[in-house]
Amino acid sequence: MKRLIIEKAKDEFYTSHSGLALIGLCLNRFTSLTSRLGGVSRLKKGAIAHADVIRSYIGLLCLGKSDFEAISGFRQDRFFRESLGLKEVPSEPTSRQRMEEHAEVFRTIVNFCATEFLHKSRALMSALPMGHVPLDIDVFTMDNSGTKKKGVSRTYQGYDGYAPIAAYLALEGWLLEIEHREGSQHSQKNFVPFLARVLHKALALTAAPLLVRLDSAHDAWETRIELARHERTDYLLKWNPRGQGKSHWRQRAFSEGSVSDPRPGKRVAILNVRETHVWTDENGIRQELTCRRVVRVIERSTDKNGQGLLEREIELEGWWTTLNLPAEKIVALYQDHGTSEQFHSELKTDMDLERLPSGKFEVNSLVMSCAALAYNVLRYIGQLGLLGDKTPVRHGAKRRRLKTVMQELMYLAARLIETSRRLRLRFSRHSGLNFEAFAGVYRRLAYG
Repeated sequence: MKRLIIEKAKDEFYTSHSGLALIGLCLNRFTSLTSRLGGVSRLKKGAIAHADVIRSYIGLLCLGKSDFEAISGFRQDRFFRESLGLKEVPSEPTSRQRMEEHAEVFRTIVNFCATEFLHKSRALMSALPMGHVPLDIDVFTMDNSGTKKKGVSRTYQGYDGYAPIAAYLALEGWLLEIEHREGSQHSQKNFVPFLARVLHKALALTAAPLLVRLDSAHDAWETRIELARHERTDYLLKWNPRGQGKSHWRQRAFSEGSVSDPRPGKRVAILNVRETHVWTDENGIRQELTCRRVVRVIERSTDKNGQGLLEREIELEGWWTTLNLPAEKIVALYQDHGTSEQFHSELKTDMDLERLPSGKFEVNSLVMSCAALAYNVLRYIGQLGLLGDKTPVRHGAKRRRLKTVMQELMYLAARLIETSRRLRLRFSRHSGLNFEAFAGVYRRLAYG
């Protein structure tokens, strides 16, 4: 192996994150982020614009960096500034202080732009084979143990942290909204207003019917009542058998339901039940709502290897639904709800958001909103450039993980050249399919 001569160029400029050019185009073309942030407050002459603060932070998130200190490495980076359309790259103290001063207003604007991006970009909203577009809403936890950040408390996972709630639309997993929450907050607390906002956004983005999928933490009549208020909305809600006796449901299911024997020592009974809830609304008018509940009881006398059990195992679970489908299909549709766990992982791991950067709860709420916009932009770029036959990713898929988008497009190295007052981004002759994917996405965003 030959020894290399290590040297630093005096006038040449290289970048290891050429994908930021795609991020800047997406923000410019498909959002009104800059104009809306410009109207927040009047700044002193020479002060860094609000838009420069937020756009630069979104750029960091798209590179998998969430710490405010990460901006320090880009302050002299001309490509970072030009690609994101910044007049000036803010310092770490400026970014932190500005986000603290205007956290609530900035968060409202960024939340709006996250949905605006999906609308203006005409993002593909793939439906289930049955024709419904899934809307998966779920709470997940973020481990921030060992810190004194505001809102950090004991989560249901047994560690100190936060428990935000997120809503993902369509098979692509577009992030409609994420609400930052304290770790000890119950999933159902303030859930109905969140659900109403998310349904309003989802129904505006697609003309197809929605299938809202929720876990048992949201099993309450107020949830089903809110869902019933919206047109084109079906739901699949995991039943929480609070205080329900397994022996009662076992006897009822095996006597009234459909019984099968998948293997020796295992019996499965499925029962359809309808239940009516009566209440008085805010206008004093009597209302009632009838819901279908699919109950499944599994009785095991042997394990999967045929070993006899000392006592019979009884497993009880159920699902509330408005779908008129066979019970087996209901169960399969709910199992697919588990895909949202991957989306949580992409936020926490790929975008480095497990441990949030600020000690202030309001600032961390803004960080999560910025992450939602960055998440959608990265997902969109991945859909444009990394699906199909001529892509640098070898295996087929319906969507690309954010980490894959970062590896294949965001961190593509290039040389920045200025000629005749124009900037050129020159890639290596060995960039191959990565260059083809990058160039294809850039053309579509810039000229398509």
